[in-house]
Amino acid sequence: MVSARGRAGSATVEVERVQTGVRMEKRILKVLKALAELHDLSLGDLLEGIVLHAFEGKSPFGAETLRQVVELKRIYGLDLDAGASHRLREAARRGRGR
Repeated sequence: MVSARGRAGSATVEVERVQTGVRMEKRILKVLKALAELHDLSLGDLLEGIVLHAFEGKSPFGAETLRQVVELKRIYGLDLDAGASHRLREAARRGRGR
């Protein structure tokens, strides 16, 4: 993960965080959690970093992290790519009296 934390002279920025309940594809979440753990980040910190980079059209990951993502996708069976992002739909839930 490319981070500003370790850069000399970089000041911290105080923010207000809120709790959110976001639904996300199960395997994507597993990969994100594992990636956050590898980089000693909370899931929220990882997501904030990804989003802030995306808002500027920048990649949040360096070459080594991208290699880690490929391996984590393999481990968790995540076969989706960016092309699937607008085609995902929620599967019907089982066991809910239907």
